[in-house]
Amino acid sequence: MSSTDGRGEGGAEGAPPEQLALIRDAVRKAPRAKPRTWRGAAVAKELPVARVLVDKGVLHLDRYFDYAVPEELDADAQPGVRVRVRFGAGRHRVREGRREGGGLIDGFLIERLAESDYSGPLAALAQVVSSEPVLSEELLGLARAVADRYAGSLADVLQLAVPPRNARAEQKPSPEPSPVPEAPEVGSWARYSRGAAFVESLAGGGAPRAVWNALPGPGWAEELARAVGATLASGRGALVVVPDGRAVSRVDAALTSVLGEGHHAVLTAEAGPEKRYRQWLAVRRGSVRAVVGTRAAMFAPVRDLGLVAMWDDGDGSHSELHAPQPHAREVLLLRAAYDKCAFLLGSWSCTVEAAQLVESGWAAPIVAEREQVRGAAPLVRTVGDGDLARDEAARAARLPTLAWRVVREGLKQGPVLVQVPRRGYVPRMACAQCREPARCRQCAGPLEGQDAGALRCGWCGRDEPEWRCPECGGFRLRAQVVGARRTAEELGRAFPAVPVRTSGREQILDTVPGAPALVVSTPGAEPVAEGGYAAALLLDGWAMLGRPDLRADEDALRRWIGAAALVRGQRDGGTVVVVAEPTLRPVQALVRWDPVGHAVRELAERAELGFPPVSRMAAVSGTAEALAGFLAAVELPREAEVLGPVPVPPADPGRPRRTGAPPAGEPWERALIRVPPGKGAALASALKSAQAARMARGGSGGSGGSGGGGGSDVVRIRVDPPDIG
Repeated sequence: MSSTDGRGEGGAEGAPPEQLALIRDAVRKAPRAKPRTWRGAAVAKELPVARVLVDKGVLHLDRYFDYAVPEELDADAQPGVRVRVRFGAGRHRVREGRREGGGLIDGFLIERLAESDYSGPLAALAQVVSSEPVLSEELLGLARAVADRYAGSLADVLQLAVPPRNARAEQKPSPEPSPVPEAPEVGSWARYSRGAAFVESLAGGGAPRAVWNALPGPGWAEELARAVGATLASGRGALVVVPDGRAVSRVDAALTSVLGEGHHAVLTAEAGPEKRYRQWLAVRRGSVRAVVGTRAAMFAPVRDLGLVAMWDDGDGSHSELHAPQPHAREVLLLRAAYDKCAFLLGSWSCTVEAAQLVESGWAAPIVAEREQVRGAAPLVRTVGDGDLARDEAARAARLPTLAWRVVREGLKQGPVLVQVPRRGYVPRMACAQCREPARCRQCAGPLEGQDAGALRCGWCGRDEPEWRCPECGGFRLRAQVVGARRTAEELGRAFPAVPVRTSGREQILDTVPGAPALVVSTPGAEPVAEGGYAAALLLDGWAMLGRPDLRADEDALRRWIGAAALVRGQRDGGTVVVVAEPTLRPVQALVRWDPVGHAVRELAERAELGFPPVSRMAAVSGTAEALAGFLAAVELPREAEVLGPVPVPPADPGRPRRTGAPPAGEPWERALIRVPPGKGAALASALKSAQAARMARGGSGGSGGSGGGGGSDVVRIRVDPPDIG
């Protein structure tokens, strides 16, 4: 830098050059924006009050707050935009009639008012983050309904409904809307009674509601695409929610094939922030009228919504992990009611909730005739405990003779699927004589078999070289559930000339070729085979049926049918072998391929016992002291019944902690609160009020696991818990 360039303020020649660091410091100190407090600034002449929802997901602050609108922000401060406000200033921090101080926090501008209900001085809006209105009146109403149903806060729901802002995506214009497509042909919907009528009603602008029991095979994605196409042809929008990214890819490809490019958007949580926000903006701006995605898409702001559809509502992926943990099915049911649009709930199986929708008359069934089902479904054969006891091959190896023959014959025709309930290699061990679980002498943790054959505790890691059963004195062990990787190794040795592929959490395969191969998969990770599988083995069925959960039978049947639906139909030689007791109801439903009948019987039993979905239920958990205090303070509806409390099973040390689970080593209890139909809203309101009062007094807790870390005063609430036990 020359001396000329670095002259001081007096301009004297020969003055020392000013250092570059000082120049930068001077630039930093120069004010770049207007003061956040807008001290002395004029207020907007019309509608000078902004009602704001602050992004504080705590129940005792689940309300709107009023702020003054500075005149310079008047044009941009419109309902639905993102704003920043100062929150937390007390009444004593008032200057020139304006409240000041507090920390900056994000929020949404809900509405503009002529005057405020608040009598004191108002703080001013600090900033309009973006002039893009992202929160419509319809989306706000839906979010409020979901928050009320699940005893949560509106701010928590909006965090799920509105994706984080991306400035670069927001600055780009969305494409022009595609022209309204022509209604597609009914296609394979003709295979179902009422199927063709349902699609034709959509194309004509109707709002039919249906529960669809899909036929086995890959045709469900195309059938969903045709329903969406019929809705778009009527000038309305459509929303499809599926469990995972693989299902999204299939529906995405089907929509492109039926409608062409540019008619739909894909919304998933796995997409990058810019791409996801760009697609979401295209939907909100009306550039795209159809959306397919995972549960992240259940709040998608589709304009003129004409159809909400869901595939496989029994999949656990549809249940949101973040507070207030809504289920996508219930959100779509709310949307169908508020928007008066069509509703379609489809699956190869059938949940109890789906059966209730039909039994109540709210939705109509879409099912195929029995002849169609028999031709499309594979032949199902069973292997029970009696068969295993008489089978020498089953005692010496994992595969009974029947399964061995089915695999050998199936490999002559194509790939064979093997479903195993557990991933990985390490199995939990039990006594081979009395089946007592093998436990560590040090900490009573479960003993697991290792690759080298040694035993090791799954909790403390201690080796157990010489184990004996404390019940019967036996020393021989058997695997309770063998993992997918171990099963793949055993099958590889049994069929050395056949390639073996595995699909599970570490690596999920989407498709496999139609050539002969063994495909070992965990439930839900089964890849689609080209031309369908020639056969399938469903191993260790007792492991899924033996879970201590109200939904164990329903989930086992759903997982079995999900795998068996990928097998060729009976007319093409497809065979499924399930290793489970043949007399059990879920096994019989699989053999007859009658998931609807199974769900109807389950619903009748739930009605007798007063369990969901016939009743509404909430789970409240925490330490014994905190839970007792909460139950004493909450004002439950008169019809409410409290079940428990009972101890919550402790979390396994070293394993990932599930959402809402107690901290490792901390004893918690759980109480279930049950109310009859029609009282669910009163129960949620009572729980929310009691929790808000606790938090206002300094307690911790949250709806669905939000709030609070692991303190002794934590109380967690979950409405409609998926696992009742």
